[in-house]
Amino acid sequence: MKSFLLILALYASISYSLPITHGIPSEKMLLLAESYLEQFYGLRMKDIPVNKVKGNDPVVEKTEEMQKFFGLNVTGTLDSATLEMMQKPRCGVPDVHEFNVFPNRPKWKKYDITYRIMNYTPDMTRADVDYAIKKAFEVWSKVTPLTFRRIYTGEADIMISFASGAHGDFYPFDGSNGILAHAYAPGPGIGGDAHFDEDEYWTADIRRYNLFLVAAHEFGHSLGLDHSRDSQALMYPNYRTVDPRRFQLSQDDIRGIQSLYGGPMIRPTKSPELPSKPTTKPDFCSSSITFDAITTFRREIIFFKDRFLGRKQPQNPEVIVHLLSFFWPSLPSGIQAAYEVKSKDQVFLFKDSKYWVVSGTNVLTQYPESIYSLGFPSYVKKVNAAVHNPFTRKTYFFVENNYWRYDETSQSMDRGYPRQTATAFSGIGPKVEAAFYHNRHYYFFQGNKQLEYDVFSNRVTQVLKSNSWFSC
Repeated sequence: MKSFLLILALYASISYSLPITHGIPSEKMLLLAESYLEQFYGLRMKDIPVNKVKGNDPVVEKTEEMQKFFGLNVTGTLDSATLEMMQKPRCGVPDVHEFNVFPNRPKWKKYDITYRIMNYTPDMTRADVDYAIKKAFEVWSKVTPLTFRRIYTGEADIMISFASGAHGDFYPFDGSNGILAHAYAPGPGIGGDAHFDEDEYWTADIRRYNLFLVAAHEFGHSLGLDHSRDSQALMYPNYRTVDPRRFQLSQDDIRGIQSLYGGPMIRPTKSPELPSKPTTKPDFCSSSITFDAITTFRREIIFFKDRFLGRKQPQNPEVIVHLLSFFWPSLPSGIQAAYEVKSKDQVFLFKDSKYWVVSGTNVLTQYPESIYSLGFPSYVKKVNAAVHNPFTRKTYFFVENNYWRYDETSQSMDRGYPRQTATAFSGIGPKVEAAFYHNRHYYFFQGNKQLEYDVFSNRVTQVLKSNSWFSC
C-alpha cells in the first residue's frame, strides 16, 4: 500500500481536495479510493503536485473512468454508490472500458493447453478442487477449439496455486473479502498462471466464494481476455454469486474468446501445409536417412524429418519418434535449421524466412520473427543449418556454400561475413544440411553421412553414417 501522507496533504490543502460527497470525509474512505484507483485504473498519486491549482484533475478523471466502467452515475465524486462498488470482492486484474483482450492480443499459439494444480486449499476436499478446476476449463473448451490437459509434474502452461499475502509475483494478496485471485496473460514463465487468495473461504456451492466461478473468470485471463464492463459477463471484474449448476457463459464472453481462438469446430485435424504428406514414420535406421535439422534439447538430441522428430535420450539407445505437432502444435512442419542456447533454455527453429523460439513445450508468444531481424541480407531466403558454440556464445548459420556468425551476447551479426564454409572448416564440404553441438564437437550432416569436427583443433575427427546415433 502506498504512503497515505501525500493524500492527507492534498486533502488538507485548499488548492486541492479529493472529490467526495458531503458526509463521507473519512481518511479510511480516502485511502480506499486512492488505493483502488491506483491499482485498477492507473492513477499515479505521486505524480500529482501538492500545490495543484487548476487544469485536468487526474483523480476526478479516474473516478469518472471507474464510474463509467461500472455503469454508475458519472459525477467524478466519491458518492456512496462509488465507494460501495470499490469495496466489493473482485479480481485483481486492472479494468478496461469494454470486453477486450490484453494489449498486443497475447494468446496461446497452440490448441492443447496443459495445467497443473500445485497445491490445495484446506477449505475444500481435493476432489472438489479438482472438479471445480476441470469444469472451469470446460467453460472455455466448449466454445473454442481449445483442449485442456492436466499434468502432475513439470512445467505446465497454466500453473494453479493457492497463496496468502506476498507470494513471489510482486502482487500480494490483501486478506479476506478483497482481491480474490489474479491471473496472467498467455506467455512464457509466469504467463497464464492463476493464483487464488488462501485468505478467502473457498466452496463448491453458493456459500462465500465459489471456486468454479472464480477459476473460470481467471482462466479467461489465462487465455488472453481482459475485463468486460457487461455486468452479466463472466469477465466482469466483481464477484457475482451464481448457482454454478445454472451457470451459462454470456455472449459477450463468447465473442471475446472466439475473437482470439475461433469457434469450437474450426480446429484443424491435420497439417494445412502438407495435406498430402503421408503420416508414415520415417525409418531413422535407414542407411540413406537424411535430416532437415538437428539440435540438442536439454539432455536430448532432436532430429527433424518432415512432419516428425526423433528424440535421442542419453539413457535410451533407441530413437523415439513423434509428430512435431505432438510437442508444438503451432509450429510448421519441415523445420530447416535449429540450435539450442542452453544458458537461456531456448531452442531456435527456422523455416524459410521465419524463426520461432521455444522453451520446453512453450512457443514464446512474440514469435515467429523474420530472419532479417537477426541481420541477414534480403537475398537470404532460408537457413540450411545452424549450430551454437556455448563457449564462445557464437552461432553459425549455414546458407548454401557460405556461413554467417552471430553473437548471442550482443545479439548482432559479426562483421566480415558471410565466408565460405569449405575454407573456414577444413574437411567440410561446401554445403551443410544439418548441424549440432555435442561434447566439444560439431556434427555436420551432408547427405547420409556426418562429420565429427573438433571445435578446439579445428579438424574432422570422424566420418560417420547419419544414423550412427541410433541403436540400429
